[in-house]
Parts: sequence; C-alpha cells; structure tokens
Amino acid sequence: MRPEILFPLFAPVTVLKGIGPRVAKLVEKAAGPLVIDLLWHLPTGLIDRRATPSLANAVPGEIVTLKLTVAEHLPGASSRQPYRVRCFDGTGSIALVFFHVRGDWLMKLLPVGADRVVSGKIDEFNGFLQMNHPDYIAAPGEMELPVEPIYGLTAGLSLKLMRKAVDAALARVPALPEWQDPAIIRRDSYPPWRDALLARHQLAELSDLNPELPTRQRLAYDELLADQLALALIRAQMRQRPGRKILGHGDLQRQVLDALPFQLTGSQQSAIAEIQRDMASSDRMLRLLQGDVGSGKTVVALLAMLTALESGAQAVLMAPTEILARQHAGTLQRLLTPTGVKLALLTGRDKGKPRQAMLDGLAQGTIRLAVGTHALFQEDVAFHDLALAVIDEQHRFGVEQRVLLSSKGRGVDVLVMTATPIPRSLMLTSYGDLDASRLTEKPAGRQPIRTSVLPIDRLDETIAAIGRALESGQKIYWVCPLIEESETIDLAAVTARHAQLADLYPGRVGLLHGRMKPADRDRVMENFADGPLDLLVATTVIEVGVDVPSASIMVIEHAERFGLAQLHQLRGRIGRGSAASTCLLLYAGPLGETAKARLKIMRETEDGFRIAEEDLRLRGAGEVLGTRQSGMPAYRVADLPIDQPLLDQAHDEARLILMRDPELSSARGQALRVLLYLFQRDEAVRYLRSG
Repeated sequence: MRPEILFPLFAPVTVLKGIGPRVAKLVEKAAGPLVIDLLWHLPTGLIDRRATPSLANAVPGEIVTLKLTVAEHLPGASSRQPYRVRCFDGTGSIALVFFHVRGDWLMKLLPVGADRVVSGKIDEFNGFLQMNHPDYIAAPGEMELPVEPIYGLTAGLSLKLMRKAVDAALARVPALPEWQDPAIIRRDSYPPWRDALLARHQLAELSDLNPELPTRQRLAYDELLADQLALALIRAQMRQRPGRKILGHGDLQRQVLDALPFQLTGSQQSAIAEIQRDMASSDRMLRLLQGDVGSGKTVVALLAMLTALESGAQAVLMAPTEILARQHAGTLQRLLTPTGVKLALLTGRDKGKPRQAMLDGLAQGTIRLAVGTHALFQEDVAFHDLALAVIDEQHRFGVEQRVLLSSKGRGVDVLVMTATPIPRSLMLTSYGDLDASRLTEKPAGRQPIRTSVLPIDRLDETIAAIGRALESGQKIYWVCPLIEESETIDLAAVTARHAQLADLYPGRVGLLHGRMKPADRDRVMENFADGPLDLLVATTVIEVGVDVPSASIMVIEHAERFGLAQLHQLRGRIGRGSAASTCLLLYAGPLGETAKARLKIMRETEDGFRIAEEDLRLRGAGEVLGTRQSGMPAYRVADLPIDQPLLDQAHDEARLILMRDPELSSARGQALRVLLYLFQRDEAVRYLRSG
C-alpha cells in the first residue's frame, strides 16, 4: 500500500487551488491527472523578462518588459477586427493589440492615463511598434516573474495557468526520507530530493537547465534506480520460484532439422545451445531471443518447444495479435509435418464447444503444443504440465503479463522473442530481468533489399512502376499511415489509395487495416499470400511478423512520418524469399533534420541493431519501441542515451541493494520502498510483500 507521506502527491489535480474541472482536463492533457504528474512536468526553457528598454531602444522580435502610460482605446469597427490600446513612454509609442476580447474588461485593466508594466513579445507592423496579447499587464510594483520557466502546454491552457498549477503542486511536496547511499550523495554533490525538484522548477538563468547539473542528475538517477530496483525485485522473485530440469532426447528436433531446406546459421545454433542449457538447469529460464527481421527466431523457438515436448511436458507460444498467432500456427505446423505433432490455436475468437474442447485438451495434456494470443493467460485456461512459455514481440506485453503466463505451470521456463533490435541501454531498462541471446545473421539464400528514397511528387511514376512489377508476377505491399482522411494531417488515406489502385488493377488489390474484423483481415492475408491478390494496401498492421515470402516490393508512403524502428520492421516484410527485393520510401518535403537522417540510415543499412542505436539517438528512449503501451518505461526525467552512465550505475546499485537487504527491511530499505511508489513501480513492492 502506498505510504501516507505520498498521499498529497497522488491526489487528482482538482485538489489544487484554482484548478476546476475544465482546467483539470487541460492540465491532464498536458501533464497528467495527478499532482505528481505536474512535479515531473519539468520546464523546457526560460523566458527572460528582465530586459526593460525604452520604446526607442526596443528591438522587434524580443521579449521585453515596458513601463508605459495608457493614452487611448481604439476598438475595432467589428468584433472580427483587433482592439488596440495606444500607450507611450518618454521616447515613443506602441499599440497593444487584442483579438476577441471585451472592451469593458480592457478598460478596467488599462484605464486611460494609468501607468502600467507590460511584458510580452514586441513586433513591428507598418513601421509602428506593437505587442499582440501581452503576457502580463500589472500596475507598477505588482509585476513579478522577471524570469519565467516555459512548460509544455496544450490548446486552451496558458503558461500562466500551468505555472499556477505547478506552483500549487510544488507547495504539497513533502521532505522524503533519503534513499540514496550517502557515499553517492557526497561524491556527486546531490542535494536532497525535494530541493533538487524545486530547483528544476524555480529557474533563474538559462544555465539552470543544464542536464549536467547535480539537481537534474539527482532526479534522473532516482528515476533510473527506481526502475532498475523494480526489475531486480521482479527478477529475484521469479528466480526464487523453484525451476525444473527439462531435458529432451532430441528425436523430434532431429526430424525437424533433417527436413529443413537450409542449414541453421551459427548464431541460431549458439542461441539453441544457450536455451537448452538454461532449460536443463534447475533454475528457471528467463531469456530474451533478439533477432533482426528474418533471422530465423521461429525455428529456434520451435526447437526449444520440442525439447519441452520430448521431456513429456507442454509448451505454448503467445503472439500479440491474432494475425500473427495464426501465421505462427501455420508456419510451425508446416515445420512439424515430419514429426506428426499437432498444435492447437487459441485466440479470443474461439467460442463455445471448439474452445471448450481445446481447454479440456490443454488441461488433460492431450494437447501438448499451443499457439495463441493473450487469450492463453485468461483465468479459465489451465495446463496439464506447462514447462515452456514463448512470448513473441515482447515489447507489446508488459512484465506482468510475462509473469502471468509463467504462473500457469510449475517452474515454467520463459523465452521472450523480439524482432525489434534493442539498443544496449534499453536492454537494461526493458529487459533487465532477462538473460539475452542474439541472432546476428540472416538465413542463407536471403537477398539484400535495395532501398530507394523518392519525393511524393513522383507518385505517378511509382504507380506505373508497380504496374510493370505486377505484370511480371511480383507481389507488393503498399503502406499508408492513416485509415481515413484527416483534416488536420495532410496524409493519403489507406482507403483512398486502395480505391485508386483497385481501379487501375481490378481484382488484384487488397485492403488491410486495424479496424477490420479479424476474420476479414485473415481472409485478405490468405488471398494475398496464396490467392488472387498481388498488391496489398495496408496500414502498419503488417509491421510485425506477417510472412509472405513471395512479396518482393514494399512502398511506404509518407515515410517521413514513421520512426526508424518501424520503417525497419515494415521493410522486413520483404526479402524473405530468394528473389531480389526493393523498398521505396516516398516522402513529402520539406524534410526536417531528423527525418532526413532517418531516411539516410534506411538507405545505408539493413542492420537492425545499428538502426536501433540510431533511432535511440534521434528520438530518445520514450519512443524507440513505439507507443506508451509498449511495456517500455516512459521516463519523466531521465534521458537515454545521455544518462547511460547513470543507468549503468543504477543497474549495479540495485543489485548491491538486494544483495545486502533483499526484503528492503532496513531504514534505507524502507526509504527505497517510498522511492518505488514515488515512481509508480508499485508492482515491484507487491512482489516484495508476496515474497
């Protein structure tokens, strides 16, 4: 249960003075729903209002604070025209310009003849000075904020309101017990947590935003330590549960290997050896299998599952989507042909008697190998003797789901797979509770993919080239970023592009997007893989795992809108057969520096691990694996890769803490529990209690 000292921080923002329901909605959109969210909503810059020039010396484009006398009010001829208030000092005059305001309110704020201090950005219009909607207007002596922090805002939320909310949140911050090692505090000159937090909000100079300052480093290190300690606790808890030795006789594996039309790569063989060594140990296996797109993870996973079957137990493979689960089932069943082993497929779509028959088979042990979606860890699913759980595309699931599935049996070994290459720094943050194996080669016979980058105004040329490719019998993906026309984002919609291409190539163009019913999506995929459809217009639902070896061309429209990892995943849908493949990245200019860098890297390399490192460098950790739902930590203060040294230190410190105080029962341990709750790592504290 959350410590009482933190209650004021985990209250809704509506408890703050001046934050009613309407403003709370805006604050929630910009920062989050709780007081603590405002504390982590740190300033991004600084407005310096200390410049107080005379009007004669004021420079257009700068933020200034002026001492003025109000001369006259000049309302617009209609409500659509601006309302001007002319003011002067001893050296010149300026117009304060307002849109959509009431004149009576302005008369009270700026009475004629009164002296006022006015702050805002000064501009020039038709040779005259003006200031549109000043940020602050006050009587002399009432003006504060010569230096003002800038916060991220949302439409309808002013900087003044956000500052008021943040100040009210800061007033609730208690002094918390110290959780950091005194030696670290001395060495790095860290202030107490509360002082560091206040200093990051109450800025006096631009230099106060320097990420190297002890105030920011302290907060970042706190966050990384909370993260690493939570992962270490989960890992310790998982390791504490007794494992089991799983030894196979090798017959089923040999039958599969003998039937393969290719030799395993060196890294596949190494990964299988590591996995089987873990399975044979009496400790539980918690291993991550990282392999770039098309590196052959499925075969490695199958050989691990067959080891479990050979020992007399059961194995399951869980995928994040129904499309991917069905595809895995199809691929695995083909590979299993020489063994005669049958597998069951369990998804959310299965209902009634067929579903019950499957559940009975799993519970009685007559079904020994299953593939499915998250439906596999629902409460009514029981296994006779589950020994191995394989989880594909782990970044779509959280640590908790990993734990849930592994609790379906006695000492279940867990193998996690991802085709999203993970930079070393993120390995610690997302997968700190796992050992790792890497597949670094592509299977023999795979052709390199030629990648070209073209402006979108060459669309007609691209469509003509696609027509020629269709005539020569090639299968093609065409990826669009949106499902329907959006008025706010000028992007070609997948439905509109499908209609255009279907007109040109009738009967040969399919449409695939996330809002279709699963059965319709499956039918389209089948018709594209083995049927009459040769051109598939799709959203990013094809990003993960869809396997059509005959597809050799990928067109990605508005490629500048995608992250690097996503572009790499999409491109990985082609080049899976023996034919030469081409990826066309269509972009709309003008391109920003980051988009340019992304497209350049895509043209230069197919190495997913290099691409992942570059993606981290360009975008930061929060976005590298896609959305907030990715199971990735969304850091509020820490910034990878800038804070890589702090992350390494936090990783080592967390292990040391648990070696000395595994239950966090000492005085420092109790303070560390507060730290875990502060950063909302409640799950880890629950493990402590249960362990």
